[in-house]
Amino acid sequence: MAMENYASRNIDKIHTDVLSQSREACYKARDAFFACLEKESGKKPTEIGSVGLQYPAECKKSRADFEKNCRPAWVKHFDRLHCRNKTSQRLLEDKETRRAKLVIENR
Repeated sequence: MAMENYASRNIDKIHTDVLSQSREACYKARDAFFACLEKESGKKPTEIGSVGLQYPAECKKSRADFEKNCRPAWVKHFDRLHCRNKTSQRLLEDKETRRAKLVIENR
């Protein structure tokens, strides 16, 4: 009998609509912050985020929104992902410019 009462209260019920809304808010804040990073990419970064991510002061507000709307582990994950993607992109672009021209001489 006691077990039936406990089960009927649904204390541990997961509210998927709340989780979905939180995720959407996080994704929007994340996208706004990284859009700001791309827009302000020519400016010198003066602020430091997690995992060594640097960003200009103009993106401070969007960074605060990003950190407010997302769990700290998610912020760290998205920062790492962004840094890894940027590093890969930079290495690929750099590799293209460093390739030596192949010159074949006829003797």
